[in-house]
Amino acid sequence: MMAIQGEELALACAKAADDIKAENIRVWDMRGVSNLTDYMVVCSGSSMPQLRAILRDVAGQVEEVHGVKPTLTEGKADTRWVVLDYIDVMVHVMDNELREYYGLEDLWKDAKEVAWQPAGEN
Repeated sequence: MMAIQGEELALACAKAADDIKAENIRVWDMRGVSNLTDYMVVCSGSSMPQLRAILRDVAGQVEEVHGVKPTLTEGKADTRWVVLDYIDVMVHVMDNELREYYGLEDLWKDAKEVAWQPAGEN
């Protein structure tokens, strides 16, 4: 089985974040904009427990469903900004305040945003 990567992996991360109710989930195609990674996924949480749950569930669900683990995890929930690094996809899980402060959206304004559909509310 081919490991998923690129856009498919980015969307799987976004979906997992949505399942655990992460806020303001956005996905960018960074190809040609950054040589750090191909795709960035950013989502927010409003409390320590929520940030921990998002991290646990995104990493857990992606590994369970797709067999892919982050090669590196930088930061801890206590620092309110954690990056799950899947090489061609980087997932930033941030505290709302910190996210506003650092304005990643502005840093990456040249990147193309990837449209994705959160699961319908049942």
